[in-house]
Amino acid sequence: MNIIQALEQEQLRTDLPVVSIGDFVRVHLKIKEGTRERIQIFEGTVIAKKGAALKETFTVRRVSYGVGVERILPVHSPKIDKIEIVRKGKIRRAKLYYLRDRVGKASRVKEKLVARDTTKES
Repeated sequence: MNIIQALEQEQLRTDLPVVSIGDFVRVHLKIKEGTRERIQIFEGTVIAKKGAALKETFTVRRVSYGVGVERILPVHSPKIDKIEIVRKGKIRRAKLYYLRDRVGKASRVKEKLVARDTTKES
């Protein structure tokens, strides 16, 4: 392994969940205002993922006051405090750019039904 790969390996974060496309996520971002630091939540649908290792990014889209807002976030950024997955999405595309043209209920992604364990231990 060369020096660059060794440095990148040190900076990878392992405390975050694996986010997939179509998921509805709540990203807690650290915002610095002067000397103070606070947490701001950005909530929306993951419409794209790009890159690998340290250069991996994901795009989160939400509609705020009738205006579509997209944010491209690096997965391994120190600015991300935590990522909560609210709903898993059931999708059939690698990129969900078609959601940009949709309005209202048409812009929703179907929820993936997660198989539950039916065996009960007594």
